[in-house]
Amino acid sequence: TNEGWGDFSVKVSGEWDGYGADFTADGKPIHLPESVVPEAFREWDVKVFDWQTQCPTLAQSSANSPSLMYKTIKLLPTVGCEADAATRYSTLERNVTEGHDLPFAYHSNGSYVALWPSTVTNNLIELEHCLMKPGDKESRVRLIQAIDVQQSELKLLRVTVFIEQWYGPFRNGDQLGGCAIRDSAFAASEPLKLSQVSDVWQALSCAAPFDASHRMIQHLSKETVYQLKRNKGDFVLLPKQLWCWTTKAENGDTCFEVGWLVDEGKAITSKCAFSGSAELK
Repeated sequence: TNEGWGDFSVKVSGEWDGYGADFTADGKPIHLPESVVPEAFREWDVKVFDWQTQCPTLAQSSANSPSLMYKTIKLLPTVGCEADAATRYSTLERNVTEGHDLPFAYHSNGSYVALWPSTVTNNLIELEHCLMKPGDKESRVRLIQAIDVQQSELKLLRVTVFIEQWYGPFRNGDQLGGCAIRDSAFAASEPLKLSQVSDVWQALSCAAPFDASHRMIQHLSKETVYQLKRNKGDFVLLPKQLWCWTTKAENGDTCFEVGWLVDEGKAITSKCAFSGSAELK
């Protein structure tokens, strides 16, 4: 059975609306394509980095045959409060079912991490981390790391960030928060400072193993306490108190971590370890 899936399905389901933006591997925000930017913004030379987004999500709560469906919907930028009649630019649907053949790990608090093939090219994989804000079941972030896989070498190419809030039960994206969106565009705001996350941390972790003997849908459990020192490796410092951290171990493993500093000295993180042959462990 899928322990904790019932709790997970309740917390993850609903209409999650907000803003999304792409960043380079150096943490620089990437402009939206010029073709989607309203004329008024172009005339005033206003740079637009953020999409307004929706993520209708529905998880079925049966522990025997769990399923999850969600859509990432990007809306065309609008001037002023035209957002109530927003036009969809793109929709990407993801599905997780009992026969799922890609790694998917979930926590009963509504967080999850998933590995997806890229929609762009064969050599890319996408690592999606969804982090629920501790103590606030209506606030979450999703970070999607686009990773290039070349001869078992793994390299971070870009990061997509979604800052989302819960606007009610699942309606398949029918009603948009529009001007009622509680968040605002964030991509050009101040990034996190390295000093806020480096050095020694004490962590409580939940893990899920992925190898030939394990199912592809795993519950994040088995809590352990350990100490962690963030000093070496590659950091990508992002707005909204977010970061990515990539490290390579002596045994050839590559670790991709994302984190959210939810308070001074308090963070929630998600980390995936890949073997030297680029297999998720």
